[in-house]
Amino acid sequence: MRLQDLKKADASWKDKAVYARYRVESIGSLARLLRHGPGKMREIFSWDWLRTLAGASNLLDMAVYTRTGRYREASAYALAEVIGGIGDLIDSICASPDRVIIHEDLVPSEIFRGMGLAPFMAEVIGIAVPLVKADWAEKYIDIAENEGTPPDTCSLPKCTMGVALDGQFPKSAAIVTSNMPCDGGMASYTILERELKSPCFRLDIPYNFYNDRAIDYFVSELKRMIAWLEEHTPGRMDWDRLKEVCIERNKAMEHELEIWELIRQKPAPMAGEAIWLAQLIHMVATPGSPRATRTMKNILRRTKKIMENGGGALPEERYRAVLWNPPTLVFPELFVWAEQQYGVALLADMLTYHRHPFIDVSSPDSMLRSLAQIIVEGPMARHTRGPAENFFDDLFYLYEYFSLDMIWMAGHIGCKNTMALNGMFRERCREREIPLFIMNYDLSDTRVVSPVDMKKQAEAFMETVMQAEPLL
Repeated sequence: MRLQDLKKADASWKDKAVYARYRVESIGSLARLLRHGPGKMREIFSWDWLRTLAGASNLLDMAVYTRTGRYREASAYALAEVIGGIGDLIDSICASPDRVIIHEDLVPSEIFRGMGLAPFMAEVIGIAVPLVKADWAEKYIDIAENEGTPPDTCSLPKCTMGVALDGQFPKSAAIVTSNMPCDGGMASYTILERELKSPCFRLDIPYNFYNDRAIDYFVSELKRMIAWLEEHTPGRMDWDRLKEVCIERNKAMEHELEIWELIRQKPAPMAGEAIWLAQLIHMVATPGSPRATRTMKNILRRTKKIMENGGGALPEERYRAVLWNPPTLVFPELFVWAEQQYGVALLADMLTYHRHPFIDVSSPDSMLRSLAQIIVEGPMARHTRGPAENFFDDLFYLYEYFSLDMIWMAGHIGCKNTMALNGMFRERCREREIPLFIMNYDLSDTRVVSPVDMKKQAEAFMETVMQAEPLL
């Protein structure tokens, strides 16, 4: 499916000017890398993933194609800042090549920033690039499988391993990973450690983590990690700098919580990529950065403006939904289509929703304790570890909190943790009379289920279970 298959919005001159502005900003976010000189440019643009990401400004087309007015402007702004956040990551590894640290996606980067290191989330490649080019990861999935990786492993760590095997990772002083979220994710770092020839530290996160004993233990793990990083990298812990990073994160969290409160109303004054994709990049990949705070603040401001005008983000909001499990990277247009075709507003996804505390910045120990809780209770991390209640309780709370009409479950075929729960999931939704759509797909591989087939599954659910008439 292509955007051109949807009905293009009748954009005003102001709408077109908004698009032009944010497209220029997006191009500029990546063009600033040129300041690092021709030698560094030759090095980083030898990476296939970065050459593909250079076309990321095309993501703005998804944000604006079917939308008008303030929602179009908010979506375009959010996408431009997402591209800017990715540009920040690449810029930092170019500026400080001796301080680069590769880290796992479920190990937030605040401590690394507090130590003056240049963190680069390994999985950001496999997350961001398929958003730009849906079939991009397939070459690297094949490389990993040809090296002996089992085909039924999650395609995101397979992509990450394939990129490493193909020599497309930046050189790093060290690697930090953990025992989350799954066997495939853990196994991928053995390949990264071997291919990058970098020392690797593995955080041990307790299986049962909702108790003080677990947090006490994990604080000791973070202290052990800091000492190890000071031994193996040029980084040194600066508690004042870490405090600044944590304060920035708290500010962004405050804005995000207010956005969540505002979108509880019907119709919701914000939805779509301004919610889920902005969170994915700014609160998972680059938490505690000034850009993350600025982005959340400006999305909040735009949400308030839409609300003050007395309407919602969508021209006609007929249904409200949450997407559980990781987002559909190979088909990010899914909810753009669902908005236009059926009036479905996407208000949250599994990676958007978290119960992170505000970080207590009163002392080094209090910061580490708050960060320990954030890591062990991170989105997806807490849902796929421990008893099944960890997976369901947040979801059913969200269903009531946002007054949702249905749950869309992104049934990633490579995720054994969540696929094993589908039978129980159906039973629990049946008991609560909640419409549940489990969509079969693969996170990174369009050869398993194509975007066209994903759309057909959604159409069948909307027209048979929800008895919905298409708006177009």
